[in-house]
Amino acid sequence: MMKVLLTAINAKYIHSNLAVHSLKAYAKEYASHIEIGEFTINNRVDDILTEIYKRKPDVLCFSCYIWNIGYVEELVREYHKLCPNVPIWLGGPEVSFETTAFLESHPEVTGIMIGEGEETFRELCAYYSKQEQKEDIEQSLKQIKGIAYRKNQINWSHKTDIQKHEIVLDNHEKKGNESTKETCISQIITTSPRPVMDMRKIPFCYNKMEDFSNRIIYYESSRGCPFSCSYCLSSVDKKLRFRDLEQVKEELAFFIGQKVPQIKFVDRTFNCNHNHAMEIWRFIKEHDNGITNFHFEISADLLNEEELQLISDMRPGLIQLEIGVQSTNEVTVKEIKRTMKLERLKETVKTIQSFHNIHQHLDLIAGLPFEDYATFQKSFDDVYELQPEQLQLGFLKVLKGSYMYEHAREYGICYHDSPPYEVLSTNWLSFEEIIRLKQIEEVLEVYYNSRQFEVSMHVLGICFASSFIMYEKLGDFYEENGYFGMSHSRIRRCEILIAFVTFLKEQGEVSQEALNCIKEALIFDLYYRENCKSRPSWAKDMSIWKVLTRFYCKNGKMSHVEPFHYDFLNLTKELPTYTQEENWVVFSYDKRNPLTHQAEVRMVFPDSDIVPVEKTDVEK
Repeated sequence: MMKVLLTAINAKYIHSNLAVHSLKAYAKEYASHIEIGEFTINNRVDDILTEIYKRKPDVLCFSCYIWNIGYVEELVREYHKLCPNVPIWLGGPEVSFETTAFLESHPEVTGIMIGEGEETFRELCAYYSKQEQKEDIEQSLKQIKGIAYRKNQINWSHKTDIQKHEIVLDNHEKKGNESTKETCISQIITTSPRPVMDMRKIPFCYNKMEDFSNRIIYYESSRGCPFSCSYCLSSVDKKLRFRDLEQVKEELAFFIGQKVPQIKFVDRTFNCNHNHAMEIWRFIKEHDNGITNFHFEISADLLNEEELQLISDMRPGLIQLEIGVQSTNEVTVKEIKRTMKLERLKETVKTIQSFHNIHQHLDLIAGLPFEDYATFQKSFDDVYELQPEQLQLGFLKVLKGSYMYEHAREYGICYHDSPPYEVLSTNWLSFEEIIRLKQIEEVLEVYYNSRQFEVSMHVLGICFASSFIMYEKLGDFYEENGYFGMSHSRIRRCEILIAFVTFLKEQGEVSQEALNCIKEALIFDLYYRENCKSRPSWAKDMSIWKVLTRFYCKNGKMSHVEPFHYDFLNLTKELPTYTQEENWVVFSYDKRNPLTHQAEVRMVFPDSDIVPVEKTDVEK
């Protein structure tokens, strides 16, 4: 009995691999012969190799991406030593370009499925099934479209007597007016491209939800992209097509009924078709189960008033939006062939923010053409000013098959030879500047994107004309004191920030008042996220306020009360003013913000009959 093993190596355990499940669902007549093995890059290669060997596949397939190709290459080499007669096929974006070169440098690999794989995989299953049954094979490998394969499975590491040559064969097997061509280089055959698929024919692959327990579900309602962003592989596939809306609704209803925690749409620009987006958003709004969250990648400047009106009163947390800004430098935006109306994007992001119900994730890319350190600083400041729930500072990845890859030399882009092919320098950005941006990225993740220092970073930001410079100086402080590369507790991160602001005060860059305010802001942030098990050393002794604690925290550890001399509940662009009278705030952990997961906070005013115990001399 033929056994095909579809192998996925995901970035994290919570991720699932849509590709391998879609391939199996499409090849339904062979489903009983197909197994799926999902692992992560955190698994030891030897453990993955052992598991694959135990399953004893007759055909082994791997789904390849920039985050796992190194693992795949090692597994292929080692597995081929153990089972040299087992055909090994690869597919996915990381191997769909420059296939001949890849096969020549990886002699263990039998072939590659290029581009969309559902139909190709089914035909490969048919091919190996007929081989197993020793039937006459009318359809040979060369008649399967969309593959590159080795004509003879030989040890290419000993091919000294084989002369490389290139032959273009035209076998004139005509279908209508179409002539099928194939290219044969060094015994490697590349068949004619496969036409893009009709998405209505792709079966739903999530029928057994127990296989996806505690994992993010990835779902696609469209393939292709209408835009031509030069850094993105999606721009290569210009044939934009959509899944039938009735199918989509039926499948989303299944997820909603199963109370799946999160569905991530992998559509490249979800809202590029107004009617399609409206129908889906309207459906999930009407069928909201109060649990499931839906993630969409969109172009904010394409959102119109009707769409904004529809999402304005959705349940907080029902949807979240990822918005690729990449750069606000007009010359750069034009050069990367990106379609974006910046002012409209800013206006839309602010409008969505005013709804207080949608998490927004904005992206920037460092290393793009005509983007130097100064213009990237402006891009950063422009996006940071919008105060999204998350701001991702990414670095250009020069992906095979992209326009950027083809024109890397023209832009002077130097990048890593190994995945993820990240930029090292460009004509406009030196490696030294890349290093500084990496430092900014790291402290941004810790102090902004974690949402654990929300109030403190707002207060500190008031002291700087540029948010970029604030994170730049903080990154320099970390570097100079050797704090990078170390695991720090949350309180230790607070202490480092206090040390940083103290250093700025000594340099005359911030006032003593700002330092005092930030110390209290850090206490606010600590309790904003969780009821601390141990109090920070710079906080007041709360034992003298036991009466108030008992009065306001009747549900035990699910709430906390704290006095502050600054009003952190009504922040503005001015530094909060110190008040002699304390502002009492109650943090409720059983009532959290669905977008930020911060505790609900409210200011309280102790009644005159609630008298705290006598203050100590120190407090007086």
